[in-house]
Amino acid sequence: MTTKKIQKIIPPKPAHFVGDGFRVHNFIPGIAGLDMKRMDPFIMLDYNAKFHFNGTDQPRGVGVHPHRGFETVTIAYQGKVQHHDSAGGGGIIGEGDVQWMTAAKGVLHKEYHETEWAKTGGIFQMVQLWVNLPSVYKMSCPKYQAIKNSDMTKVDLGENGFIEIIAGEYQQQKGPAFTFSPVHMMNAKLKKGGKADFNFPENFNTAALVIEGSIIVNGEEKAPTNNLVLFQNEGENFTVEATEDSIVLIISGMPLNEPIYPHGPFVMNSREEIMQAFEDYNLGRFGYLAD
Repeated sequence: MTTKKIQKIIPPKPAHFVGDGFRVHNFIPGIAGLDMKRMDPFIMLDYNAKFHFNGTDQPRGVGVHPHRGFETVTIAYQGKVQHHDSAGGGGIIGEGDVQWMTAAKGVLHKEYHETEWAKTGGIFQMVQLWVNLPSVYKMSCPKYQAIKNSDMTKVDLGENGFIEIIAGEYQQQKGPAFTFSPVHMMNAKLKKGGKADFNFPENFNTAALVIEGSIIVNGEEKAPTNNLVLFQNEGENFTVEATEDSIVLIISGMPLNEPIYPHGPFVMNSREEIMQAFEDYNLGRFGYLAD
């Protein structure tokens, strides 16, 4: 086994708001050299780093909007989010939970701060990923997975900390999320000085986002809070060591190697499919969802 080396360590871009409830740093796509193809099947990564929202009786968020052709994965680190979609999916995710929505052939959905949490406000910290669907599944039926933290597989690393598996596997233990292609997604929750080893196929697109603390990768390069570590597509193994108590989101997935044709809230394989998506949306084929 050979070492999976770092391609670059990427600091966050200036934050922008999505709706009025998500203040995000965008990592995928948009940073030079890090487009949708480079991290396929992870075609978007927005990170709402720690941000304090004041209390309000009108929950902040994003109003009704459509999606087709991919999945949205929201990981809650602090705060609570409520979700509803036109396929009947929805619920509340709290700290440590994940909502995994498969838009597939099309849904309308909205996401916003959970009503009671919004009244008092507080620190809000989330990640949202878009995971592309293989072409054969892009027009399948929508589905929704509400993954509670208590349902995630935890791999105990002793005094080093533990690994919390959302999808894929670590040390032959599997996470609860169903995926349409090989995807690994997990949080490494490490104590100061704690180490964890990871092993993914060399062709898998792999990255690590430092949610809390700071880390040293492969005993060489330091990555501080809110930075993204992008790995080369060579080698299989890498090591993460926490220089302070840290949380690191690890993502690795097999590239689909299919055409990616995005337009706004739709990600398909061709311009013709995008045009069809807009037509279907305008004709009400995505269902109905009240504002």
